[in-house]
Parts: sequence; C-alpha cells; structure tokens
Amino acid sequence: MSAPVVPLEEKDTVSVAFVLAAVARLNEAQRGRALAAAGIPAELLRAPQSRVTADAFAALWLAVARELDDEFFGLDRRRMKAGSFNMLCRSLLPAGDLGQALRRVLRGFNCLLDDVTGALALRDDAAVVTVALRIEDAEARRFAVETFLVLVHGLMCWLAGRRIPLRWAHFAYPRPAHAREYALMYSPQLVFDAECTAIAFDAALLALPVAQDERSLKTFLAAAPRSVFLKYRNEEGVAARVRRRLKPCVEAGADWPRLEEVAAEMHLSTNTLRRRLAAEGASYQGLKDALRRDAAIHLLTGSRLSVEAIGARLGYEDASAFHRAFRKWLGMQPGEYRARAHGPRPSPAEAG
Repeated sequence: MSAPVVPLEEKDTVSVAFVLAAVARLNEAQRGRALAAAGIPAELLRAPQSRVTADAFAALWLAVARELDDEFFGLDRRRMKAGSFNMLCRSLLPAGDLGQALRRVLRGFNCLLDDVTGALALRDDAAVVTVALRIEDAEARRFAVETFLVLVHGLMCWLAGRRIPLRWAHFAYPRPAHAREYALMYSPQLVFDAECTAIAFDAALLALPVAQDERSLKTFLAAAPRSVFLKYRNEEGVAARVRRRLKPCVEAGADWPRLEEVAAEMHLSTNTLRRRLAAEGASYQGLKDALRRDAAIHLLTGSRLSVEAIGARLGYEDASAFHRAFRKWLGMQPGEYRARAHGPRPSPAEAG
C-alpha cells in the first residue's frame, strides 16, 4: 500500500513552550486527559525545541477549557467559564466600527477577568492597548499576556475582516526563550523589559467598519480557537509574498528558487528584498526553514513516508542533510521526533 499524501498548505506549528504553559495548571490526571484529547504525547513536552501542529494546540486549548471550565487556562482568579468567549463575540456585532468593537472587547474581558485588565488609549496617530496584570507567578504572568493579546488581536482582525498590523509590541518581562515566535504572533518590532505591556497600531484603523454578521460569526466560532490565533496573517507584507511563492515547492517537492530569482520576480533588487524581509523580522533562509520544518512535522506525524522520502520531498539531496537541518530546528533526529510524537508503543501484552 502506498503512503498517503498529506496536503501541506497552511500547515502551521506551535512551539511546545505554549503547550507546557497551557497544561501548567492541570493536575496529573487532567493533564493526561487533555494531552490525549489533543493527540499530543507527553514525550514531546520533555523536548524544549519541539513543536505541535496548530490543530493539536487548538484541540488542547478546548480540552483544557473542559477540564477547568475555564477558557483562560486557569490563569485568572475568576474562571472565564465555558461559553464566555462565544457570548463576548456575540456582543460585538452591533458595534459601528472597529474602535467601538475593540472597546467592547476590552470591557468584556475586564468583566470576565479579575487579574488581567486591558485599556485603549490614543497617542498621536497610534492606538495603544495596554495590559495590566495582578498575577504573581512569572510564568503564569507571561502566558496570561500571550493569551490575552492573541485573543484581543485575533478578535480585532476578525472584526475588521483583515489583518491589523501592529506597529510594535512591548512586554514588561524579560525576553523568553521562545521570543522568536512573537515576531509572527505580534510584530517584528519587539521590546522586552519595558515599563508596561502594550501593543500599538495605526489609529486610523479604528474607523474600519465591522465586517462580520451572524452567519460569519457561526463560522468563526466553529473554528475557534484556531481561527483566533492563526486565521489572520499579514498577507500584504513582503515575507507573506515570499512564503506564498515558496509554498508550492514544499507541496510538490519542486526545486527551490534562489533568492535572486524571487527578487527578480517581485521586481526588486536582491539587497532590497533582503532589507524588506529584515524589516519584517524575516529572512529568505528563515522562511524556507520554517516551511520545511512545519511540513516535516506534519509528514512525520501524519504520513507513512520514510524519513528519507520526507527529506527528498522537502528538497534535501541526501538524508544526512535533512537530519542535520531537523536536528538544528528541533534538537533531535526526525526518527526520534516521530517516535515521540506517536508515543510509546504498547507492550505485547497491552497490544494483545
């Protein structure tokens, strides 16, 4: 029987750092059930460079919410009970524009949570959302910020029906080990150990009309939370254009174009393309690596292709080059990752 082909477009992955934070407030039994419901083997949690599929993380978010009856991972003294996010989203549709809707979002969260507070202010031509916290544990504070800003920004983008680019994001805590994820989650312009936690965007965007209705709300909620943390990307930037150009190479196993070729196709000089990618916190090699990494994870966990076949499909001329690249990405060999992702094999007695 031939190995099934796994479609690779839009196959995103999430750092295991967020998985660890998501299950941190569960007891052992709850953690086991939540990880099993999401199809995430506990083995992966012991590999700090590991990643899981976006679908798996979305399933984990829902599983943790069921275990705790809390859609905010147990981070706040007041539980954000199941159904709270649905209710909040329904209150936003009558808003006349994004500014009014965003104020409703923040008021809603301020009613639902005790220890996390959001506020909107205008500073010259920037709209700034600040976050104040009353959570003592440093790890919980950081994950509360990450979760709150993902929810607020995700709702902003959905309400407007487009990506709302953030000018900058400041965080009142030290740079975490997984900080490189922040450039995609928030903005390439990051500051850590800041005086306060805040994100900023063009104030003119507050006048955008709310682009959603009851019908689109049902679709959005049916796909939540994945629709919140992944749906609206910056598809207008140079990095997104390069990513779209490279995706067929992953999907079809085609030859990868050189940077110079892509620059010419985009009517840019090679140096200009490099500079514009750098301004967005990206690089040509980094985009290639991220596409290959995420595709490799999906193929290792969702197909029967051999490690050698996966390396060839991703454009590596020999298996050793693929092994070296994968180890650089995740700190382990692809075969080891596949074994961990599939979990421990049952003993003969358990299998029988």
